[in-house]
Amino acid sequence: MKSRNPTFWQKLTDGLTTKKILILLLGSMICSFGIHNIHQRTYITEGGVFGLMLLLEHWLNISPAYITPVLDITCYLFAFRFLGGRFIKLSVVSTLFLSFFYKIWELFPPMFPDLSAYPLTAAIVGAAFVGIGVGLVIRQGGSAGGDDALALTISKALHWKLSHAYLFTDIVVLLLSLTYIPFKRIIFSIITATISSYLIDCVKNYKPEKESLRILK
Repeated sequence: MKSRNPTFWQKLTDGLTTKKILILLLGSMICSFGIHNIHQRTYITEGGVFGLMLLLEHWLNISPAYITPVLDITCYLFAFRFLGGRFIKLSVVSTLFLSFFYKIWELFPPMFPDLSAYPLTAAIVGAAFVGIGVGLVIRQGGSAGGDDALALTISKALHWKLSHAYLFTDIVVLLLSLTYIPFKRIIFSIITATISSYLIDCVKNYKPEKESLRILK
């Protein structure tokens, strides 16, 4: 008689369908491409963990491929009790994909025109890559970085609204980024963070036409 208790492998792969993994891979590829080819080259940073990653990359000269998993796993360890195992599992998968693609992009010369002379364009285009990429990952129930886990932990610990926790992490990182980014560039960072946040929400909540009609019925 077979045991009804799930095996270790079943527990490990619970919720990890082929479709989810492929979309996590696609989202991670899009997001990392934009950060590497636009944000890093134009010194337009994101807030939160993405911005902290760029800050450490600048001052310590450590590849984001190594910084990203360290920062994200640290945030996930703090937030494990609040987010649950499946969220953490999907987030770890996307984090590994992000690190993998950062390393891939670093093997090639820049694949996107240098927008350093056009900071507003860089802010908008960079936000599109990040917003769409992260939105695809979050839509699958994971996270493209430790931002979500960190914000939720702060919210729970300090009894803040989640939006205030997000704002707090973004402002702290952007202020620290003033150590290597001119103030006028930080303005464009605020623009890119605002646009990317909006796009993340749009992608996360997007409903195909057929699904929308089914809900209306």
